[in-house]
Amino acid sequence: MSRTALRICPLCEATCGLTLTIEGTEVTGARGDRDDVFSKGFICPKGAAFGAVDADPDRLRAPLVRRDGVLREATWEEAFDAVAAGLRAVVDRDGPDAVGVVLGNPNVHTMAGALYPPVLLAGLRTRSLFTASTVDQMPKHVSSGLLYGDANAIPVPDLDHTSHLLLIGANPLESNGSLCTAPDFPGRLKALKARGGTLTVVDPRRTRTARLADRHIAIRPGTDALLLAALAHTLFEEDLADLGDLAPHLQGLAELRDALRDFTPEAVAEACDVDAGTIRTLARELAAAPTAAVYGRIGSCTVPHGTLASWLVDVCTLLTGNLDRPGGALFPQAATDRTPRPAGPGRGFALGRWRSRVSGHPEAKGELPLSALAEEIDTATGEGTPVRALIAVAANPVLSAPDGDRLDKALDSLEFMVSVDPYLNETSRHAHVVLPPPPPSQSPHHDFAFNTLAVRNQVRYTRPAVPLEPGRMAETEIMARLVLAATGLHGTDPSAVDDMVIGQTLGKAVTEPHSPVHGRDPRDLAGRLTGVNGPERRLDMMLRLGPYGDGFGARPDGLTLERLLAHPHGIDLGPLASRLPQPLKTASGKVELLPGPIAGDLPRLRQALRDRPDGLVLVGRRHLRSNNSWMHNVPALTGGSNRCTLHIHPDDAERLGVRDGAPVRLKGAGGEVTAPAEVTDAVRPGVVSLPHGWGHDRPGTRLGHASADPGVNVNQLLDGRALDPLSGNAVLNGVPVEVSPVAETISALT
Repeated sequence: MSRTALRICPLCEATCGLTLTIEGTEVTGARGDRDDVFSKGFICPKGAAFGAVDADPDRLRAPLVRRDGVLREATWEEAFDAVAAGLRAVVDRDGPDAVGVVLGNPNVHTMAGALYPPVLLAGLRTRSLFTASTVDQMPKHVSSGLLYGDANAIPVPDLDHTSHLLLIGANPLESNGSLCTAPDFPGRLKALKARGGTLTVVDPRRTRTARLADRHIAIRPGTDALLLAALAHTLFEEDLADLGDLAPHLQGLAELRDALRDFTPEAVAEACDVDAGTIRTLARELAAAPTAAVYGRIGSCTVPHGTLASWLVDVCTLLTGNLDRPGGALFPQAATDRTPRPAGPGRGFALGRWRSRVSGHPEAKGELPLSALAEEIDTATGEGTPVRALIAVAANPVLSAPDGDRLDKALDSLEFMVSVDPYLNETSRHAHVVLPPPPPSQSPHHDFAFNTLAVRNQVRYTRPAVPLEPGRMAETEIMARLVLAATGLHGTDPSAVDDMVIGQTLGKAVTEPHSPVHGRDPRDLAGRLTGVNGPERRLDMMLRLGPYGDGFGARPDGLTLERLLAHPHGIDLGPLASRLPQPLKTASGKVELLPGPIAGDLPRLRQALRDRPDGLVLVGRRHLRSNNSWMHNVPALTGGSNRCTLHIHPDDAERLGVRDGAPVRLKGAGGEVTAPAEVTDAVRPGVVSLPHGWGHDRPGTRLGHASADPGVNVNQLLDGRALDPLSGNAVLNGVPVEVSPVAETISALT
């Protein structure tokens, strides 16, 4: 007999509510939850394929431990014994920095990934942290840290109320949005147009989003910061800047104007390949709109000036008075955010507190560039000890980082590696121990990170839709045991990790004057927490201490876990609202418009006014049914348009002798790959596009469907040396490449 259960979709940042159909313990169907307070029934192909993702036969069902060079199934006890022995041997001999930690993109889509890595890093005390952020959004974290004093204070566009939205390097009709959590992003854009608003898209490809736009600007890849600087310059030059209520919260306006004086529309036009008149018109339209928001994403982050572009996105929003006001860009307030502190100066944000051992890359937000992982392992020169052991959590950097071939060899040289991953993929195949989490239907879900980026304040939580299968271990317990094994406490009850965090958090909260539990007994507060396990008790604690919480009885109508469980479709907490100056944590207590590191990087942007690379440049792309390298092993999410082909404009194809469907060779600084050509005017002349996340052709994996149609790894074209200097983010777009047809063999009967 079938039943239904609710589940928040963990397959992209839209976080849509699902209604699952379950036969026994098998998910046989998924549809949108029409009563979900946030997604209201919207579903995309990934969510509709939840059951297929959940039941993938290639998912590992038991831990793997390497014996005599071969990964074999083992018990959980054997696996964690091996983890403790392998990691502690390296830490005791070489120190904590000899253990690297890599956190992948899927990590942020789970409760375990939000709750336990910070505890692991604090206990291990390693500075060798690498995450997917530095091949994605780290420039936005850095620019926000410098502007607002908090790297996680990222304003999001008020999609439901804005009258003019400028998208740069974003394709939410296929990605569902990123750093802007918005179920049914396509519907929200169509609603914007239906109410008379304007949508402008800046992208070198005519994407599905660009086709919806009122104006599509086909910019030369990599010049986003120049275009944005010219927009800001025009706002100053034509006296269009109108700060409105923001003026008291800003510092450095005159210095900002002076710093942008060289970036006139006429000066940037040739480099951007955008007419100066178009740039001025766009600036005027932004200024004239009743409300407006500028939103930049991965296309504007993964370029040589990613941090400057991310900074200028907010500068343009600020100069038009649209930061922190409805219809502009606002700071969300998640239910599990810390108790809001009184407005006032903070500690600010610092870059480069330490540097990588080999190339001296500065840390950003506590992380080193993922591009530097291989050299940190395989290079003995430099101060300190190379990375000799690695903890990889939901990470596949062999495909996601530049020069996967070098990293592949480096991983093979590690003394010890543990991977938390449901698959034996291109990276986890190197591990000495693989710890597989259960399928998503068997896990609880709350979006700690994505609710801090949501276009509407709300809170939702779903318990596991299916009981934990015998022999499986909950992902939260896997991560808790990993913390204990890595920090010398192997064998301790895993509940001790949650108890420790609860004790530390409440112990600090009772000392803070602005806290609702100031002066109370932390042990009494801990005893009031509800939930069936440690992770639920931690969620209850965060809700109670958060901005909407009950404060452990101080606000009787406030949020608790029990109240949330009584609302299975979630609780709506209202539209985004103005919050300044409360989110600001800069030393001045104001938005610092021209931070020192930004000013120091502007000469490099001025040099870009004179640089124009010859030949073709490469950009990536994303498919609606794909999320990086996650989904290629699910038949329902591959095929059709979701193919690893090289998009090339007809003019370029004709000039190079490339035929549609024929193989072409791409050569870059890091190597070369061969892929079938897809001749299309969806890319502008001079630009070619290859999707990210493919290349499933390495031996030793267990990805049956993906390996049957492996595609090629676009990041193999990169050597890892091209980075945005402020954030350490890899340059993945606007990369020069050589393209040539592959000579076809002609056989003849003789």
